[in-house]
Amino acid sequence: MKRSLLLHADLSQVIAALGHGDMVVIGDAGLPIPDGPRRIDLALTPGIPRVADVLRIVLSEMQVERALLAREALDRCAHGTLPPWCDGMLPVAPETVSHAQLKRLSARARAVVRTGECTPYANIVLCAGVTF
Repeated sequence: MKRSLLLHADLSQVIAALGHGDMVVIGDAGLPIPDGPRRIDLALTPGIPRVADVLRIVLSEMQVERALLAREALDRCAHGTLPPWCDGMLPVAPETVSHAQLKRLSARARAVVRTGECTPYANIVLCAGVTF
């Protein structure tokens, strides 16, 4: 049996069912969630949980092949750095897309996870890889 850090049954179930190329979006409290993907609302209060906290736990359970960030998130950072909420955590170099593209991708995701984060553009799309 596997012991998981995931404290939310829906999130654990989604990660267990991911296939190669499936996407999971982790978003801030302001990211619109389209109809279609499973909605997992973890927001307790403004700022809790943070995107970084959810990302760290999801990355401990999910094999990630690609990660996509909005260009606008990088524009808010010092040149050449990742946003502080993901810096040093990603197992792959993130690709950038526009915020509008990121929102469109979220409609095709298996799940969108809403956090309590209130930082603009604190959103990431994770694409599942394989473990071999």
